Amino acid sequence: MPVRDVVAWNSMLTGYSQLCLQREALSFFQQMRASNTRPDHFTFTATLSLCAGAGLLWDGAKLHAQVVVSGYHSSLPVNNSLIDMYGKCWRPFCAGKVFEDMSEANDVSWCSLLFAYTNCGQFDVASEVFSLMPRKIDVAWNTMISGLGRCGQIERCLDLFKEMRNSLCEPDQWTYSALMNACTESLEFFYGCMVHAIVTKSGWICAVEASNSLLSFYAKFGSIIDATNVFKSTGMQSQFSWNAIIDAYMQVGEIHEAFITFQNMPEKNVVSWTSMIAGYTRHGYGEEALGFFIGMMRNCLLPDECAFGAVLHTCSNLAVLGHGRMFHGCIIHYGFHAYAYVGNGLVNMYAKCGDIDRSILAFNDIFEKDLVSFNAMLFAFGLHGKAKQALQLYEDMVASGTDPDKVTFVGLLMTCSHSGLVEKGRAFFESMSSIYGLSYETDHVACMVDMLGRSGFLAEAKELAIKYCKADEVQASSCEALLGACYSHGELRIGNYLGEALNVLQPYKETSYVLRSNLYCTSGQWKEAEMLRKAMVDEGLKKMPGCSWIEVNNKVTAFVAGNHSHPTMEDLCRILHFLDSGISYSSFCHFEN
Repeated sequence: MPVRDVVAWNSMLTGYSQLCLQREALSFFQQMRASNTRPDHFTFTATLSLCAGAGLLWDGAKLHAQVVVSGYHSSLPVNNSLIDMYGKCWRPFCAGKVFEDMSEANDVSWCSLLFAYTNCGQFDVASEVFSLMPRKIDVAWNTMISGLGRCGQIERCLDLFKEMRNSLCEPDQWTYSALMNACTESLEFFYGCMVHAIVTKSGWICAVEASNSLLSFYAKFGSIIDATNVFKSTGMQSQFSWNAIIDAYMQVGEIHEAFITFQNMPEKNVVSWTSMIAGYTRHGYGEEALGFFIGMMRNCLLPDECAFGAVLHTCSNLAVLGHGRMFHGCIIHYGFHAYAYVGNGLVNMYAKCGDIDRSILAFNDIFEKDLVSFNAMLFAFGLHGKAKQALQLYEDMVASGTDPDKVTFVGLLMTCSHSGLVEKGRAFFESMSSIYGLSYETDHVACMVDMLGRSGFLAEAKELAIKYCKADEVQASSCEALLGACYSHGELRIGNYLGEALNVLQPYKETSYVLRSNLYCTSGQWKEAEMLRKAMVDEGLKKMPGCSWIEVNNKVTAFVAGNHSHPTMEDLCRILHFLDSGISYSSFCHFEN
């Protein structure tokens, strides 16, 4: 174009924004300023809107400064966009400050401010803003109900819904969608059915948003019949409807029905493919899940961070390093390696595939590390026996201002247990409640009992188990850990007592029989061990056979104890015999020397 006026620049900005190319749009905005074209109020509202949608707080704050310098701080549309941006970037105080400085406000201003507080869970302030509103339109009611619903406060949502109807403000499909989502979040099936009846009576049952929220509700509870009825009763199925019914089938394990529904979809999007990848992985069909990801790529659909997260989880479960590295290449190609969600998946995948060095590299590539990032790396170090690095990472995490959660302490205690760092473990266990105010759960107690037991502090481990064993689940895990410690230290008397207790807590599990039998064997009491094995068989219990697998040429081969059906088993046994002979000879020579 020979001459580019502000309208031309704004058209390009709008186009980039509609294509969700936020970074490119911001770069374009900078080019506009460099060309000495003066931005107008439309330029600022469009650019602030894309910052709000992408959560780009720093860029939005810089735009705010340019708004003031350019003299648009009195523009109502620009101020409304600023409030919206700060609200969606979790800065309600800044949104409130913009609102206070405004000379005039309209319904959009009030509703944007209301959202800013509900989005951050500041419902006391939100309620105050709501009560001060000169006119409560339906968007305001829906914002309050939706915000409370996200926190699972279903009772308050229903109270607001009653007030809304009494105020003669008619609920719409967004109102009913927010109510159904509240029932989903709070796991209140009865209330959900009640709201479903109200939606049907009101005539909004065919509205896309209302029907989709109903589908999500029944899918969450695994009520496949109700979900199917809602799906079939909807006149026009949207992509969300199809994806929701696939998710419902996956929830109850009906994989074949999910596949048939997927095949019948008129149009598949990234969410559809991701649902199939995650569902097949969840039900143990990892190799098929990888096939779906490849199918998505062949259909020329660009994966998003959720799709990459799902396929990395698949690789972690299968421990297929070759496939994981291939997907890592795709992630770098599409620029997702710095995203926290994808980076966390890479850290976990490489750790479970045995490549701790690449796990560290993936962790360092994450641009803004969150708590999950630190936890993933902490577990990776613990899994590979690198206690020193794990403890250093914890110190770095705390120094960065990130507070640990319960998962963090499970990783720390597990690391201390496997590395014999008893004093460190005790200190971490104590700091959970004394410094961070976290309550102990099953895994924390079991890790402590395991750590103390491994180090020979059986009496202390037993005392700790008794102190915190308030639920059967905690008792069982603690007894199991302590019984394993008794086996390691040959403590027959305590081990026998714990084995009997564990048998009462878990009568349908073979664990107590196997551990007690092993304990008798180490003590030379073969007859008692044989009696326990016979009792286990009489109860119809079987020991889970040992399993190992290896990846060769991107193909995983599993070996199960007692199973000799592999086609090359004879050759494998011959090689193992040769290796065993070589090791035995080397050991003999070393002994002779």
